[in-house]
Amino acid sequence: MTFQIEYWHWVVFGMLLIMAELVVPSFTIFWFGLGGLLMALLVWLVPDLGLSIQLVAWAIGSSLFALAWFKLMRPLMVDRTNAGIAREAVLGESGQVILAPQPPRRGQVRFSTPVLGDDEWEFICDEAVAVGDRVIITEISGNTLIVKKRG
Repeated sequence: MTFQIEYWHWVVFGMLLIMAELVVPSFTIFWFGLGGLLMALLVWLVPDLGLSIQLVAWAIGSSLFALAWFKLMRPLMVDRTNAGIAREAVLGESGQVILAPQPPRRGQVRFSTPVLGDDEWEFICDEAVAVGDRVIITEISGNTLIVKKRG
């Protein structure tokens, strides 16, 4: 009597690996569990696959899932907002004036990528600036940026 791997074995194996990700939060075991579910589908479609072919296909499928995640998808999800970055890291960032200051109202500046979690900030500038001028952050005072005109 020989033991034959059925598709449901791969379903159970894949689900166990996916559930193991809850205990070991590395987000790598998940892809091997997904590879197991892919193998369940393959074995269901082609039930005569040998165990060695199944294991090689599982390893290749799992590796491709992991590679696709770490090389293609994960870089797209990186937070590029500078939120949580020390204030010194944003000094020197350049933005464009969208509302010129007129006392007692402060001006508004917009950045192409958010600075400290927001892309529009109130600002104070010692020089006269007009809408469309480029300014550079020199200091942060509470919720207001202190800027200078970009020369």
